[in-house]
Amino acid sequence: MEKVNPVAKAELCRALLSLKTEEECGAFLEDICSIRELQDLAQRYAVAILLDSGENYQEISKATGASTATISRVSRCLNYGSSGYRTALDRRKETK
Repeated sequence: MEKVNPVAKAELCRALLSLKTEEECGAFLEDICSIRELQDLAQRYAVAILLDSGENYQEISKATGASTATISRVSRCLNYGSSGYRTALDRRKETK
């Protein structure tokens, strides 16, 4: 697997952080991602939310249409990844 260019990744992160509203972020994501990429990102985050709430793989697959391979990958990232999902999920809980 190819590595992500750290300079390009930092620029993308800065661009995302510069957006001030959900509408701005949505517009940016629609411009920068293909429809499929955006669907995949949204699906993975939905899977993470359901995993965090304790749902099982079958329930998550039924609710999101995600394959068990995708659910497993998200679960691994959620439990052993760089804490990106955890940070987003914890902040989501704070704002509810």
